[in-house]
Formats: sequence, structure tokens, C-alpha cells
Amino acid sequence: MFPWLEHAGLANPWFLLGLFLAASFLMIWRLEAMAAEGFEGTALGTLVMPYCTGMGNLIFVVVLIQQGGPGADVVTNCLVNNVTNLTLLVGLPLALWGVGRDDSPRRPEPVEKPVLWPHPPYQDVVLTLGAVLLFTGAAWAVTRQSRIGLTGGVILVALFLFWQAFHVVEVLRANRDHKRFIGPMLAVNLLLLMVCSYAIYVSTAWLVAWVTSIKTGWISVKYLGWLSGWLDVLPNAVLAFYYGWRRQPQVVYTSQIGDGHICIPLCLGLFALCRPIVVPPFFDLGVLLLCFAALLHLICIRRWGSLPRGIGWLLTCAYLLFLYEGLGK
Repeated sequence: MFPWLEHAGLANPWFLLGLFLAASFLMIWRLEAMAAEGFEGTALGTLVMPYCTGMGNLIFVVVLIQQGGPGADVVTNCLVNNVTNLTLLVGLPLALWGVGRDDSPRRPEPVEKPVLWPHPPYQDVVLTLGAVLLFTGAAWAVTRQSRIGLTGGVILVALFLFWQAFHVVEVLRANRDHKRFIGPMLAVNLLLLMVCSYAIYVSTAWLVAWVTSIKTGWISVKYLGWLSGWLDVLPNAVLAFYYGWRRQPQVVYTSQIGDGHICIPLCLGLFALCRPIVVPPFFDLGVLLLCFAALLHLICIRRWGSLPRGIGWLLTCAYLLFLYEGLGK
């Protein structure tokens, strides 16, 4: 695969891993620049950021379809991505650094407890968490006898397209109301995104083929879904801990909760359109944890406008349970 890598002496797992990460971060940088030019507000976390951090998951699906890989690895990849986002990568940064305080001069009087969104409404995040529940529940509902077939794939992809169309309309309406226009840098950014996408494709395809050729050990085909899920979620982890350290929990939330929409339903749906998926044994636990985490976030945001540190530690423990059930047994 990719003989030019061999000829150039670049067929090395460390180089390809570095290429994947460099392309992922470059994509995040340019997509955030595009967000500042006309994709502000709702779309940043639900229309733009998912493609920043979810491209690796999509390409993993394409590679497995091309190489005839099992659908169970796609499910594992998606569950690892989503569960890590909603539990560890939201809970641990906020548990370590808290939510920070708002210094806005518009606030008439100080509040005793710092909140994520001191100036309501925060319906965008609540709506996104509701979509997490809908999409996760839909993935569970279309599973029949531990399989997701063609009909389930059509339903999942249709749900994703409807969700994206809704936010495209919101972006166009916001740009019209605020008289914002997409700048001339759009063509340059799109070109860079295509280059990044190809780099992610090359690195992902080579790494998948390399891991598949190894039959024993932690770095082996047995754990391909887990390894790919952790690799794809690594850019998310850097964002989460960086913005957690900067006391910007809003970015932590939007970058993590929106990313899950690429995995469930889109990645599962696309693979199921090509071949039936046999779900792994811990699928039900993963779905349960995702629904539990989304509901917990909804309750905390609606009730307090913040995520208490104790809840952050609880979510971290839930992730450890997920690891134990998926790997420890």
C-alpha cells in the first residue's frame, strides 16, 4: 500500500502517526478560522468542530470498507470515541480545573457559583445533547440480533443529514441577519482541508494495514477498534485539556459533544450501507454510558449551568468502567 512511502523511506509507524496528528491539528486550525469568518455560534460546536475532530473516524470507516475489515471494529471505534468525549474529556478537565469565572461587565451583580453560560440561553448545547440521546437511541433501536443492517444504515445516515441540514439553515440565517459573508480565504482553507484529508487518509490506511498484520500483543489486529478510537480522539484530548486549563469550559463542551455526531450515526450508517455490522458484546454498555452521560450533562446544565467537580470525577470513573468491561474481561 502506497509504494511511494516505501520508496521515500517514510513507511514508518512513528512518521505516519506524526503525519496523522499534524494533519488533524492543521485541519482544526483552519476550520476554526473558517468558523470565525462565518460559522459562529451554534455551528461552531455542532457543524464545524465535528469535522475537525471526526475526520479520522470517517476515514477509518472508508479504509475498513476498502480493506474488507469487520464492522465490529467500526462500532468499537465509534463507542471509544463518543464515550471518551462525553465522560473523560469533559469530566476530567472540569474536575481538575473547574469552570472558571466570568468577568463580563454586563453582569449586574456577582454570582456565588461560576457557571458555564452566565448569560442564558444555552439552548444550543442542550439541543446538541438531546441529539446525542436521539442518535444513540436510534443506533440501539436499529440493532436487531446484534446486527445493524441496510435499513438501519439508511435510517442513521438520514438522521445525520437532517441534523446537518438544520444547522446549515441556521448558519445561513445567522449570516443574513448579521450581514456576514464568507471571505476570499475560503478557497485557500478548502484547499488546505483537502490536503489534510488526504494526509489523514494515507496515514490511517497505512496504520490500519500495519496493525492488521500484527496478530498478538496490545498493538495488534485484536485491538484495532480500540487503538483507532484512541488515535482519533487524541486531538480532542489536547483541545479539552488545553481549554480546561485555560478555564474555557464552553469550548471543552462544544468540541466534545458535537464530535459524537460524526461517529453515531454517520460512521455506523455508512458502513451498514455497504455491509451488515455485527456489534461487539459491550455495545449495550457503551450505549447505556452515552445516554447516562448525556442525561447527566443535561441535568447539570439545566439545574446549575455548570458541571460540579464531583460529577466530573463521576464521569471519569464511568470511563474506567467502560475500559474494564471492554478490555478487562
